[in-house]
Amino acid sequence: MKLATIRVDDRTTAVRVEGDVLVDLGVSDVGAVLAAAEVADGKEYALAGADFAPLVPRPSKVVCVGLNYRNHIQEMGRDLPEYPTLFCKFADTLIGAYDDILRPAETEMFDWEAELAVVIGREVRRASEDEAVDAIAGFTVLNDITCRDWQFRTREWLQGKNWDSTTPVGPYLVTPDEVGGPRPALDIRCRVNDQVMQKDTTGDLLFDPVDLVRYVSTMIRLNPGDLIATGTPGGVGHARKPPVFLQGGEIVVTEIEGIGRLENRVAAG
Repeated sequence: MKLATIRVDDRTTAVRVEGDVLVDLGVSDVGAVLAAAEVADGKEYALAGADFAPLVPRPSKVVCVGLNYRNHIQEMGRDLPEYPTLFCKFADTLIGAYDDILRPAETEMFDWEAELAVVIGREVRRASEDEAVDAIAGFTVLNDITCRDWQFRTREWLQGKNWDSTTPVGPYLVTPDEVGGPRPALDIRCRVNDQVMQKDTTGDLLFDPVDLVRYVSTMIRLNPGDLIATGTPGGVGHARKPPVFLQGGEIVVTEIEGIGRLENRVAAG
C-alpha cells in the first residue's frame, strides 16, 4: 500500500494511491491516518499534477542517524560507531517531494544526503524485536540537506541540520510488504543536475530500521507519524576532492527503488 499527503484547496489531506488515482481518506495527513482508529474513502483525485505536501507535516519528532553507511563513514574519516549517532530535526525543516529547497544566505557549504526514512505506525517504547517490526508502518524518501560550515562549528550537529524548508520528504509511505520487509535492500541514489552523486543499497546500513526503532524507543516514546532518517551513503559534496556544494538553481533528485522520487530545485532562502 502507498499513502501520501497532498495539498488541496488551501489544506492538506491524506490519500491512498490506487494506480493513477488518489483516494481521499478524510484526514489531514499520513500521520493522522496512522493515529486514527479508522478512515473512510472519499473523493478521488488524479495522481498526475498532485501537489505533494511533506508526508507527515508535523511529526512529534524526526530522529536522524549519522554515519550509518560504511563508505560514508570512511569518506568522512571516522571510525565505525559502536552505537547509532543520533540527532534531531524540527518539523519546520520539512518540505514536499517537489517543493523548492531554500538555500540559506548564511551558508557556503550546502550539501545533499539521500536517505531512507522509517515511518512509525504505532506508539512504542522500549521495543522488542517483534514490537519494533510491528511499529514500522512503512518507508519514505528523505534528503537531509545540510549546512556543513554550521554543522562543524561545534561537536553538536543541530545547527547544521535545522534550517527552515530544506528537507524534502515523501512523496509516499510504502508499506514493508511492498519492499521486501522491515529490513529492505533497495537501490538509493542522489543526482544533482543529472550527475549521479550517491549510489548504494539500503542493505548496507550498519544499523537497520528495526535496530533503530529498538534503540530510539529505549530512550523516548515513538508516536504514529514519527520519522527516523536512517543515514546517508558515500558521495556527499563535503567529502569530494575538491568539495562540491549546492550554489542555487540546481535540481536535486533523490530516489529509492520501490519507494519513490524527490525532485527539488535549490532556491534562495
